[in-house]
Amino acid sequence: MVAGFGALFSVVAQANQPVEVTMHKDPFCGCCTEYAHYLEENGYKVTLIDHYNMLPVKQKLGTHKAASCHTLEIENYVVEGHVPVAAIERMLKEQPDIKGIALPGMPINSPGMGPEQKGSLRVLKLDHSSNPSGLYMHL
Repeated sequence: MVAGFGALFSVVAQANQPVEVTMHKDPFCGCCTEYAHYLEENGYKVTLIDHYNMLPVKQKLGTHKAASCHTLEIENYVVEGHVPVAAIERMLKEQPDIKGIALPGMPINSPGMGPEQKGSLRVLKLDHSSNPSGLYMHL
């Protein structure tokens, strides 16, 4: 019976571990740093990697067709741009068969860019060919 409680505790402890995120960004981009703080405030563990040229990174990770300023690697997905945590959490929970999600450009009302304006952000799906393939979530 004690072993059963130990196994349960182990599962609960793992569930409370922060999700690890690798953020690729330009070293001079202030909004990327603000977005990293936003992720940390929402319980993510962020590792920052600076690149002076982000285009090869975006091409390698497959986000270049819906580009923003930074690119995240999170579990088996990519996240491009200032995507709200609600969309990331939905993707991680549902585990859809996609490459990732993107919020192209740098919308002024997105996390890390300024005050969020609910209902104004259109997060797109990225298919396995790196193409934006429709709306994933409207926030």
